Amino acid sequence: MIPEFLWHGPESYGFRGEVWTCARVAEVIEEELGVAYHKGHVARLLKELHWTPQVPIRRALQRDEGAIAHWRGELWPELRKRARRERRVLVFVDESGFYLLPGVVKTYAPEAQTPVLRAKLTRDHLSVMGGMTPRGKVYTLARQESLNGLHGVEFLIHPGRVAADRLLVIWDGSPIHRRAEVKEFVAETRGKVWLEALPGYAPDLNPWDEGGWEHLKHVEMRNLVCRDLEEVHEEFHLAVGRVRQKPRLVRSFFAQAGLSV
Repeated sequence: MIPEFLWHGPESYGFRGEVWTCARVAEVIEEELGVAYHKGHVARLLKELHWTPQVPIRRALQRDEGAIAHWRGELWPELRKRARRERRVLVFVDESGFYLLPGVVKTYAPEAQTPVLRAKLTRDHLSVMGGMTPRGKVYTLARQESLNGLHGVEFLIHPGRVAADRLLVIWDGSPIHRRAEVKEFVAETRGKVWLEALPGYAPDLNPWDEGGWEHLKHVEMRNLVCRDLEEVHEEFHLAVGRVRQKPRLVRSFFAQAGLSV
């Protein structure tokens, strides 16, 4: 009966925030069944019920769930058909940053002696614009400076040269994507480059956001502590090279975003 109680959510039991802890679950069990459990025993119960501690995904309150569902279920299939009909390469585009400190670090150490990783704290980072296609192709542009509209134009030119003369680009409403240089370039292509915007506050629709970037940072480049940005740049390209050899992995990022390919 416990999962049935918990599916109603913490706030339905008067807790603040949609987060379940063992202490909260213990209170729910006592309230619903009149049985008092120590939170340590609650952890055992939850494990037996196949409930595990997980890092929640954050979603903006401003999201329009109806518009997102419409985009995923109705507009996405139409975009795929249009790309095939007009012989365009369909590519999702997004940006991210890679820093000197890795996203995931684990090391063995004596019990109760937490190791200390000493590193220079800096905001210097590698700025990356990435493109991903349903066929498993990956394109990237990396710069050791903040990206601007000219970088956006430079990136859009690259897939047009190596993949196809006609592109259907899907991206969000980032200011980089709305720069005057980008608009002028797209106009000059006379329809060869078509831009399609994702709904607002919907990063989960882009296979990069919770798929590509997460894999690069927390799998391919995990535990890497680089000396400088040059090394970050080198390790990033090596990581991208490994991902390019795994088109099935890239296609799985689309499935993770709920986009059939």
